[in-house]
Amino acid sequence: MSSTLILDGGLATHLEALGCDLSDDLWSAKLLIEDPGAIRQVHLDYFAAGADVATTASYQASIPGFVRRGLTSREAADLIRLSVKLAVQARDTAGHGLVAASVGPYGAYLADGSEYTGDYDLDEAGLTAWHRDRLEILANAGADLLACETIPSLAEARALATLLGELPSVRAWVSFSCRDDEHISDGTPLRECAALFAELPQVIAVGVNCTAPRHIPGLIGRIEGKPVVVYPNSGETWDAAGHRWLGLTDPVEYGEAAARWHALGAVYVGGCCRTTPEHIRQIRARV
Repeated sequence: MSSTLILDGGLATHLEALGCDLSDDLWSAKLLIEDPGAIRQVHLDYFAAGADVATTASYQASIPGFVRRGLTSREAADLIRLSVKLAVQARDTAGHGLVAASVGPYGAYLADGSEYTGDYDLDEAGLTAWHRDRLEILANAGADLLACETIPSLAEARALATLLGELPSVRAWVSFSCRDDEHISDGTPLRECAALFAELPQVIAVGVNCTAPRHIPGLIGRIEGKPVVVYPNSGETWDAAGHRWLGLTDPVEYGEAAARWHALGAVYVGGCCRTTPEHIRQIRARV
């Protein structure tokens, strides 16, 4: 998997554009229960816009999260598998592409914003145990690879490195949320975190997601030994007090920036929060 691939954009962002209400701790994963057809449509729209990869709606889907909603563990596991099935159906309808099963961070389950700080109540051993069941479900659900994404802390990176080491036949990329052009969200240098995965052959790329675009050029240079994956957010900032996004990044400007990231060495390029099919269309036109 060494050729350039265009990733999709914000799944939740496009769901909201289609009229879905995501005001819920489960975020986009609640539609696995309420409206799975909307998720399939988002995948189709991103493929139509030029994406090579559909990232599943499992970012905030976890067995504890669904059990907290009142489902059984078996029902929760079935919904996690459904996230992959929907993306596979869209890929088959589109006639091209890959499916990446999203493995969101522990902070996504907490739904308190800690995926952008790494301020957790679990240590490395606890994080390893928390991730294990879902990772194994997704690894056997029919996706082409795993997308271990928005990782904010060194402890969680170490936990995922341990678990991926137990799955030698499963391909994955690993991407971090970063606070600036050198450090991941908990302050650890990205170079140190990326090195954890350098000797794992099943890890096909390491990089950054859900990070401001202005930090991406500097971060690309911090990754050694693996192809680079980048899919930042749109550059907008979240106003926690007002529960709204502030600012705007034009899709054309985003596409032009993506071409620069590619020129700097990013092999897999896409978008995260607040990016849309139009952002992906602009990347496709330029990369």
